[in-house]
Amino acid sequence: MLSYIKGHLTSIDGIEIYPIISFLIFFTFFIGLTLYVVRMKKSRVDEIKNIPLEDENQAL
Repeated sequence: MLSYIKGHLTSIDGIEIYPIISFLIFFTFFIGLTLYVVRMKKSRVDEIKNIPLEDENQAL
């Protein structure tokens, strides 16, 4: 099955760019998310971490 798919994919011109593009999208998202989390203010982190402990009526 894999050889069947691989055989057809190798016959498509320019197909080798898609894994590179998908890796760059993933890497950019991961780095962006990491920077966002590192730069968060401590007060915002405390607010987020206490959400599961709050009463339902209090969150509204």
